[in-house]
Amino acid sequence: MASKRRGLPEINAGSMADIAFLLLIFFLVTTTMDVDSGIARKLPPMPEENVEIPEIHKRNIFVVLINKNNKILAGIGSPTNVIEINGDGSISSLKDDVKTFITNNGGKPNSSDSPDKAVVSLQNQEGTSYKTYIQVQNELTKAYNELRNEKSNVDYGKDFNRLNNEEQKKIKDFYPMKVSEAETKAN
Repeated sequence: MASKRRGLPEINAGSMADIAFLLLIFFLVTTTMDVDSGIARKLPPMPEENVEIPEIHKRNIFVVLINKNNKILAGIGSPTNVIEINGDGSISSLKDDVKTFITNNGGKPNSSDSPDKAVVSLQNQEGTSYKTYIQVQNELTKAYNELRNEKSNVDYGKDFNRLNNEEQKKIKDFYPMKVSEAETKAN
């Protein structure tokens, strides 16, 4: 007896590629991507070989220390002031202390010689919370922004963000943002 074997009918796979492509497009269009957030800082250029590191006088350094318990200590040369974080997340005394330090112009013998020589040194221990670190960075940025805004109002009669690029550069040169971040310190 001859048995007739029928072959299975073939499935048309031509439309499968179209369906896969449409699903791919659908998921690409409807998916949201996380945007990296962080602090915008311009890094200094790479130093050339044999560049001499200038000596910075202790009175021109405002030190901000954050420990692993998120307690902040700040001061000129060696930190002595304990800084408290307000309930709203601001650290207003830090901002005011930094502004006073930068604008001293050699007035007090234990403070910065000029805004150009003033350096803020930020150091944090391993285990410092990111929230506290960002709050301190924000207060330092606020201090420089307020100083630049005050200077632009005196020199040009308008806010810093309304100045043209050349005028902004002059103000930034007068109040350069010099924030040094040392390596984290363990315990």
